[in-house]
Amino acid sequence: MSENKQTIRLEGLCIGYRGKHGVKEVAKDINASLYAGELTCLIGPNGIGKSTLLRTLCAFQEKLGGKIFIQDKELSDYKDKELSKKIGVVLTHRPQIQNMSVEELVALGRSPYTGFWGKLEKEDKKIVADAISLIGIEILKDRMIQNLSDGERQKVMIAKAIAQQTPIIFLDEPTAFLDFPSKIETMQLLRRLCKNNGKTVFLSTHDLELTLQIADSIWLMQKDRITIGSPREVAQSGALESFIEREGITFDKDLLRVIINK
Repeated sequence: MSENKQTIRLEGLCIGYRGKHGVKEVAKDINASLYAGELTCLIGPNGIGKSTLLRTLCAFQEKLGGKIFIQDKELSDYKDKELSKKIGVVLTHRPQIQNMSVEELVALGRSPYTGFWGKLEKEDKKIVADAISLIGIEILKDRMIQNLSDGERQKVMIAKAIAQQTPIIFLDEPTAFLDFPSKIETMQLLRRLCKNNGKTVFLSTHDLELTLQIADSIWLMQKDRITIGSPREVAQSGALESFIEREGITFDKDLLRVIINK
């Protein structure tokens, strides 16, 4: 068990969808916790429900059952503005924003404190500048959002979440559009946010080997179960082997490496 402070607790959580054809369960009986100062990565096959879980945890989607506690208060008891000071969210889809500069978009991270059209005070402007600097996108600050590459835009959205100054950050595939060196830089940055700033960072990813090297904890989501633990604990459980291995591909649970047999 982690020695860090628990920030999120799930009790018997059931996630899925309610529609005109009834209820579709994606996963159920999820009992787990996330902790301050830890980078936790959510992995699993496509379509297993990773994005559904993330959307449910940040109240974008209604849970089907169970309980979600954010800092010992049920998620459903938070008002929107109050929750926006607790959780920052970075999604994979491209923001539909035109004629706004990078600096202006990052500054929207301050809206829980200023209101959407609120005036930025001196301290707000410093927080925005620090977030831009931390991500290393100073050269982009005056560029228009529509003129950015997918990778640049993703970095801007992470900077916006940092400017929001929440204790918890959820990210859905934050490295999806980045080249390999940028993937490493982004994951290292998120880990530093955990270690140096005590943040809880929970992200979904397909970058398995990078996750095994950097994550403090892994949630491996598979049909009918979620295996949770450190990378080495999940590897030793055999869950990673069942997830990864197929003809021509093996997993070395001692070295935490995927091996492609030529």
